[in-house]
Amino acid sequence: MTLPTPSKTELRTAALARRSALSEADRAAASEALAGLAFPLPIGPDTVVAGYAPIRSEIDPVPLMRALAGRGARQALPAIVARDVPLVFRAWTPEQMLQPGAYGILAPAAGAPQLIPDIVLVPLAAFDRAGHRIGYGAGYYDRTFAQLRAIKTFTAIGLAFDTQEITAIPAGPHDVALDYVLTETRVIDFRSS
Repeated sequence: MTLPTPSKTELRTAALARRSALSEADRAAASEALAGLAFPLPIGPDTVVAGYAPIRSEIDPVPLMRALAGRGARQALPAIVARDVPLVFRAWTPEQMLQPGAYGILAPAAGAPQLIPDIVLVPLAAFDRAGHRIGYGAGYYDRTFAQLRAIKTFTAIGLAFDTQEITAIPAGPHDVALDYVLTETRVIDFRSS
């Protein structure tokens, strides 16, 4: 007898439970370890890297973003401007204060300049070895990726803990695969898959 394939909701719930079970100390150590890995792309003074302000138990991208800023990258963070609309990316430096935005997610001030990223660091609930990700279900990153790909070539890099990897994610027609995932122990390249 074949068991039914779990839904995205079931996969998300299980992956988030594993992520949330990590201690605060383990999450902080993993964030630092991820920042210490060899970054898979060249970074120069014209490279715009968009990160995110971590929520819940997400891996913290700030140590990595500080390291990339040290190599000259310009930085941005996403902001939700409206439901069902792609994210915008506003200029940011790690020293700047953030303001609560939509859903209480911290973001740069509304007047901060908008940037078009070359690299987007993506939070996620789960990922698989095909580069598929499960987010939180609102589709903001899928819409944003579709819009960005119409403008320029960019690289999507998921950031996650090792425990967030799952065997397979049922991908739909609007789901956009990642180019890489970075965890506390690995750089996984999906571009040749």
